[in-house]
Amino acid sequence: MAADPVELIHLLYEHGLLQLKAAQAAVAAGDVTGRTRAIFKMLAILSELEGSLDRNAGGSIGHNLARLYQYMRKRLVEGNTKRDAQAFSEVESLLRTLDEGWTAMQHSASSPAAPLYSPAVTETMAHNWNA
Repeated sequence: MAADPVELIHLLYEHGLLQLKAAQAAVAAGDVTGRTRAIFKMLAILSELEGSLDRNAGGSIGHNLARLYQYMRKRLVEGNTKRDAQAFSEVESLLRTLDEGWTAMQHSASSPAAPLYSPAVTETMAHNWNA
């Protein structure tokens, strides 16, 4: 719970990547329950990320991230409905790119990333996803 907002975003991205791998493995194994469980967790992560954005402070970056999260949710639902592992791979690639960017910002001396998310992000995300 002591992690800063940038670290918490990174943790959510990492957890999301694990869920996407689980969904892809479940598709390959024909495990409908496992696939659905992983996708629902990933959808919750994306909702948390989007809901925590501070679009006023984040400006166009915040709005673009919100649209990207919405697109990713759409692709996950399509992938789940159609049992399409390619949709999961696409979302995984997008999420991995975002995670790499956040990791680079995290190691930067002056991170512009934190203002993109509201101050409540630390408390909520730590409670929901870092437990």
